[in-house]
Amino acid sequence: MSDDIDIVNDEMGLTGPTDDDKLWSLLAYIFSPLVPIIIFLIEDKKERPFIKAHNGQALVWGILTFIVSAVTSFLCGIPGLAMWIVAIYWGWQAYQGQEVTIPVITDFVKGQGWA
Repeated sequence: MSDDIDIVNDEMGLTGPTDDDKLWSLLAYIFSPLVPIIIFLIEDKKERPFIKAHNGQALVWGILTFIVSAVTSFLCGIPGLAMWIVAIYWGWQAYQGQEVTIPVITDFVKGQGWA
């Protein structure tokens, strides 16, 4: 069904993210770093501008969350949980069709050409 929406948007000349783009971006933040890696392997998803902008950020944030969680595991996982909650918030913003700017990470991702 989402492919039908993409086709309709292309035929009508509409710009902006589709519902499918928004959903994949939400999932990238919530289930990072797994979903961003999967998105990089799906040809028709990885080049979509909205998904691409969020996917790189979600991947870097997910890796950073994983590292912080591992290093601070003696604190009962509170820092990692807090970082995941922030990722859920950013995912919700992406699902609403907004661009997300993460300090330092957004600049890094753009500098690498991932967004």
